[in-house]
Amino acid sequence: MNILIVLSMSIIGAIIGWITNIIAIKLIFRPYKAVKIPIINYELQGLIPKRRKDIAKSIGQIIEEELIDIEEIFNTLITDEEIDKIEKQIKAKILKLIDEKMPSIIPNMFKSSIKTYISDMIDKEGRKILEDFLQKALDKASTKICIAQLIEEKINSFEISKLEDIIVKLAKKELKHIELLGGLLGFLIGLVQGILVIIIK
Repeated sequence: MNILIVLSMSIIGAIIGWITNIIAIKLIFRPYKAVKIPIINYELQGLIPKRRKDIAKSIGQIIEEELIDIEEIFNTLITDEEIDKIEKQIKAKILKLIDEKMPSIIPNMFKSSIKTYISDMIDKEGRKILEDFLQKALDKASTKICIAQLIEEKINSFEISKLEDIIVKLAKKELKHIELLGGLLGFLIGLVQGILVIIIK
């Protein structure tokens, strides 16, 4: 009889603990819109819907400050090999334009001299000019592009249900552990209560 009391209280405790944690997890997201509870005059709304703007802003700032830097992205995309490639392409196009646009009246010897001169100039100054141009482009991009703001706007544009799906998918295993932990703690509390009931009798 005593064993049945302890066992039933442990099982009831486990069920209560498990259900309580499931509800607590749901309340992180739901209700999506504020629901006013009459009499006590209290508004109930999920944590993430209620604090979405603050959360989006914080995530954006953390990503911009700690994870993503415009200069790093730029340097990753524009490597030395890419600059060399761009320089060669520009040089080839300029020399081709000279061939096509220079009047036929000009002797080939002069054309060749002009092409050689321009080719040498590009070899000497082309890379520096290109690097200066890319640096100016980077400086302009750094002032115009705000990663934190882009991320904040993107998160705020999500439907809450979509945001919930993303977070649940990412933390599915951890959320399941929280549910099971609630059941385990409830079981242990029920077990202790059951033993105390028998002792007090």
